[in-house]
Amino acid sequence: MGKSDEISHGRRLMGELIRIYRVRAGYTQKEASERLLISESLMGAVERAERIPTRDLLLESETLFNANGALKACCPLADDEKYAPKFVDWARLERTARVINAYETMLIPGLLQTEAYAYALHRSRVPAYSEAEIAQHVAARLERQSVLDRTPPPRVGYVIEESVLDRALGGPEVLKGQLLHLLACVERYNHLTVQVMPADQHTHAGLMGPMQLMVTEEGRSLWYVEALGGDRLISKPEQVSDMFDLFGILRAQAHNPWKSAEIIEAKVKQL
Repeated sequence: MGKSDEISHGRRLMGELIRIYRVRAGYTQKEASERLLISESLMGAVERAERIPTRDLLLESETLFNANGALKACCPLADDEKYAPKFVDWARLERTARVINAYETMLIPGLLQTEAYAYALHRSRVPAYSEAEIAQHVAARLERQSVLDRTPPPRVGYVIEESVLDRALGGPEVLKGQLLHLLACVERYNHLTVQVMPADQHTHAGLMGPMQLMVTEEGRSLWYVEALGGDRLISKPEQVSDMFDLFGILRAQAHNPWKSAEIIEAKVKQL
């Protein structure tokens, strides 16, 4: 849950609704926070609109306070507060997606980032974020990672450039922790595949840059493009089909998952 210097009308509305339904249900802030398994100070910050509530907090408050759908209806509003306008649709669809694929050239994929790595990434941003903005973006990114524990889980596949494993965002200790986390995720999730693209690859299908692909719950295929000139969510079947074909070639050119894990382990030992 992030914090911001400017409080929007949407955040004020969510905080006020939570307070109203909490009072109607007969709970003090302390009692409600204990039932919701959060701190009393965090409960107060949400009600004062100093913090953006997570979807889980909204849904759990909906049940606890018997809010008749009012707090559940705030979930899209919370998304609007946490994500960039052009990323909101992708983040929402990601929660129920059947397939999530990405080719990464600069960074560890967001769903696999540690908190320390995510902080280092957002602190590197030019123009710079404020500390409040950094906290908000990191919290939103970590919240997205719950999709990996969903039942049924999505099929997740990543191809990562080998150079990403050497880019010490935040310093060597942060990178080491990130690589260990990456290995732990590969070990934990049977539905996750991570492949490393070797730096000495002679033919390379990914020279056009990174890509994110998805198959939605309904079977629609989507392609998300991040660029300095503006982000785009593309759904035209012929374009998206070409990108899925391209991703298949990238997978074939990359190391297999077992060799990739060995490479990541070797990188850890070097740190």
